Amino acid sequence: MAMAAPAVVSGERIVVFLFVACVALAAPLNLAAPLALLSAAALAVELAVDGSASAASSPLRQFRTRPGASSGIFLGATTLPSVMVSRLIQLSRVLPADPNECEEYAYLEMQYWAVSISCLSVLAFFIWHLWQSTSNGVSKALKYGSLFIILYPLTYFCLKTDGGLLAISNMVYMLCHGVAAVILIWHILQKFPSCSSFGEAILVSGGLVLYCGDMLAHTLSKMKLSVSSEASMHTPGNRSKIATVIQGVLLGLFLLPLLYKSSLQILVYCRKLDKQRAQTVEEWTQKRIGYVLFYVSLLVSLLLLVPSWMCLVQDFEVHPFVWVLNYIFTGSHERLSLCAYWIFVIYASIRRFYSISKQSKTERILLRKYYHLVAVLIFSPAVIFQVMYLFSEYNSHQDV
Repeated sequence: MAMAAPAVVSGERIVVFLFVACVALAAPLNLAAPLALLSAAALAVELAVDGSASAASSPLRQFRTRPGASSGIFLGATTLPSVMVSRLIQLSRVLPADPNECEEYAYLEMQYWAVSISCLSVLAFFIWHLWQSTSNGVSKALKYGSLFIILYPLTYFCLKTDGGLLAISNMVYMLCHGVAAVILIWHILQKFPSCSSFGEAILVSGGLVLYCGDMLAHTLSKMKLSVSSEASMHTPGNRSKIATVIQGVLLGLFLLPLLYKSSLQILVYCRKLDKQRAQTVEEWTQKRIGYVLFYVSLLVSLLLLVPSWMCLVQDFEVHPFVWVLNYIFTGSHERLSLCAYWIFVIYASIRRFYSISKQSKTERILLRKYYHLVAVLIFSPAVIFQVMYLFSEYNSHQDV
């Protein structure tokens, strides 16, 4: 007997549908059609996942999601592609007046296809798991989801008529996004159980893969490693220094645990060579060495490795850290006051969160909402008084 179909209509799905519909109706056909197909596939997969959630034999039960949360697959799989389409619509309106934006439009369109392929690959990952257990019958949502996923690449090949080495390199670039997104979401769901819903995991994995892919594209573009100029990765030349700094800091945060873990492994190996000396080291000394290694790894990552990458992809006249200080202190007093306010809010929120997190009676939902409150406190003054300070593209014309 087939599984009972879950309720199709819910408040979250109506809001997401209206949002995606508004974006798709304002977009040209070559962008609206893929977005509509992806949205239909995401909705079908969400219905199939929700329908199998109560089944004890569901293969997705191996992924422990956040208790009490909806799957959110429809929302998670359509948010980033919809935002990218919105940006493409904005750029298309200024193309007649500014032909120099054509390069940025082409690159952003490739990023849109990359993030869409990432979300589609994750949906296919869920569909593949659901097909592993069809003893109770195959739901209509599962059939439609599989159909929409198959139709999406066919739509891509129909809309993208260009060929040559550039088209092949772009296709490989996007497929790598899809594979990386599936691997990343699997690790997120396995290593961090009960911490997120499926939709939140899709957003995190898709966003990280897109951001890291952008860093890789700019790096390869500057290094010019392609065997042919036709197949080389073309990135916009008007990239702002603020955007490079933000990506560099994110890169440093990714490198930090790798450096720290490698340093600890080297330390353990050295101690094994001299066991007698290691036995005389007190416990507090071992902890202190761990602290020193952490901060040394942090400094090496943020002051040596990250600036080296920044100088590779962007022409900085001075050390990027010095450039950031100049950017903050040579601007208006509001900019400096805003940075001081951010530091104060982060410091106070960490101390407060640490105290309330130790209380066992505090519900998990309240702890999550506390982060939302902190985000509102951080960004609200900036939006009111220094909105251009948050806009990296504006800062590309204000670099010092």
